[in-house]
Order: sequence, then C-alpha cells, then structure tokens
Amino acid sequence: MTLTTVAPLSAADTAAIRTSGDQFCTLVVRQEFEALGGLYTEDTVLMPPHQPAVHGRAAVRTWMAAFPQITQFEFEIDEIDGRVDLAYMRGRYSMTFRPEGASAPVSDRGKFIEIRKRQVDGSWLIAADIFNSDNA
Repeated sequence: MTLTTVAPLSAADTAAIRTSGDQFCTLVVRQEFEALGGLYTEDTVLMPPHQPAVHGRAAVRTWMAAFPQITQFEFEIDEIDGRVDLAYMRGRYSMTFRPEGASAPVSDRGKFIEIRKRQVDGSWLIAADIFNSDNA
C-alpha cells in the first residue's frame, strides 16, 4: 500500500474555519437558526450529550431552536488541523442558558470537536459536531 501526500490546510483555510467558528457563537446567542443551520452540510450529524444523534441540516435547525435560549456562548479553539478537503476543530466552550421553568440561569462548560468539509465554493461546513459537558 502506498500513502499519497495530501496538501495540508493553508493559513487561509485555518483562518476561514476560525472565522466560521466565531460566526457560530454570534448566531447562537442571536438565535439566528436559519443562518446557523447554513454552517452545516446537508447531511450533517450533530451529537449532543444525553440525546440521540440529530441527522441533517433541517433537523439540526429544529434541535437548536428547541434548545433553551443561550444568553452567553464562547469557545476556545485548542486545535485546527486537517488537509485541503477535510479538517477538524477541537476546543472548549462555556455557555449560560435558562431552561424552561428554571428559577435561575444554568452555566455549562465542556469540550467539542467539529469535522468540517470544504465545499465547492471554498467554504468549510460542519459535517459532524459533538459536544459534551464537563459538569456531572
């Protein structure tokens, strides 16, 4: 078996992925679910904690719209790596949200991995997304 050399991510690709991540945070807090869904591929898979996987862009939009309103959302990127057509972003998040009927907001911290695929137009959409809380 022969391994072929695949071009690594360029600095421009890494910057585009980072910018898309920043946009994600902004859209979550603004509850702009249509635009947020546009950051995912049509056949994406979202894997939230303690729930079944969510398949497809439309289902991800619906899942996000049903999540309690997030009032604060930030993440730290620990690593972006990949190749010219496929990349991943790994990091940590923090968020504050108020579940329905709760008397006080809930704060959460955790980690995530996104797998991104380069699209024909050069954008990097999320093909798989998993996150989980550091809280018990």
